[in-house]
Amino acid sequence: MMMAQKNEIQETARIDALFEKVSALINQARRHVATTINVAEVYTKYHIGLYIVEDEQKGKSRAEYGKQVLKVLSSRLTERFGDGWSVETLDKCRKFYRVYSSRQISSTMQTKLNIVNSVDDIDYAPHTSVSGKEQHYCPNFSLSWSHYLILMRIENPDARSFYEIECAQQQWSVRQLSRQVGSSLYERLALSRNKDEVMRLAKEGQTIEKPSDIIKDPLTLEFLGLKPDSAYSESKLENAIISKMQQFLLELGKGFLFEARQKRFTFEEENFYVDLVFYNRLLQCYVLIDLKADKLTHQDLGQMQMYVNYYDRFVKQDYEKPTIGILLCESKKEALVELTLPKDANIYATQYQLYLPDKNLLQAKVREWIAEFKETNGETE
Repeated sequence: MMMAQKNEIQETARIDALFEKVSALINQARRHVATTINVAEVYTKYHIGLYIVEDEQKGKSRAEYGKQVLKVLSSRLTERFGDGWSVETLDKCRKFYRVYSSRQISSTMQTKLNIVNSVDDIDYAPHTSVSGKEQHYCPNFSLSWSHYLILMRIENPDARSFYEIECAQQQWSVRQLSRQVGSSLYERLALSRNKDEVMRLAKEGQTIEKPSDIIKDPLTLEFLGLKPDSAYSESKLENAIISKMQQFLLELGKGFLFEARQKRFTFEEENFYVDLVFYNRLLQCYVLIDLKADKLTHQDLGQMQMYVNYYDRFVKQDYEKPTIGILLCESKKEALVELTLPKDANIYATQYQLYLPDKNLLQAKVREWIAEFKETNGETE
């Protein structure tokens, strides 16, 4: 009897293991199919844009004639394939090709491909296509068409490249990408870095190698729903952050893990509380955040220095990097921060704002920085 039960248990376990393996395979296949469909749509629309632009160039058509061509093409495509081929969609395909065919692409992101005659002939891979004497360079697309509808509206090619890299690496949804673009993430990161590091953003995205790499100034917290012109306490700000932790982690950036709120530690029989405790797995260190709903004082800086010292001496493991302290404040004076903290302090004062930043102002500042960088290094446009 016991042997029969044992065999039955083993049989059930074996079937369960088989079920999990098959289920994992099916899920993987479904994800692959979904990704393949999304990428196929992007490459298809890139080629459609290419054909429309080539037709315009061959016909040397006036704008009125070009619009008429798109109307006829839209009508015939809709008749054959159904909805989804409006004049607006075709015009977006044309813009998509013009935006992405004009950027420089490294040789590692190209393969040779002849101009295709049908969708079935398209090789959905980065390629170089040849039509007559003109070469067309097709980049490596890995996001969905909805993502590229947002990206191709970004005029600055460096910013566009940054968002594309980050979106692919961080697997941002369309909504998350839209929010990051709207909050001027590229400009805020650029202005938080040394000028010689700004140029890396477009080529590598956000790299996390040292504590200052995780700093954004300002931190944009518009998603909390707090009104900038109304009074609120630090506890209300903390509660709002906790209730929107997923969005807050997205705003903080790469590698952050949330550990605790109001983390208590006791020293010399006195209790102290850190507002928010995070861990950054890329830097392998604790990140302590204290919230200040008013202007920053030197007492606040001294208190954070004590928090960081405690974690470094009594919490941090030998293999971990020094603790980072961030004072998230409504306003600050740089001179006060520099005078209060030692030069090698691992503490940063970062302002937050409850509204989306002025994108035009930030873009102008970044352009100014890049122009200064190129002038200093003897580069020309």
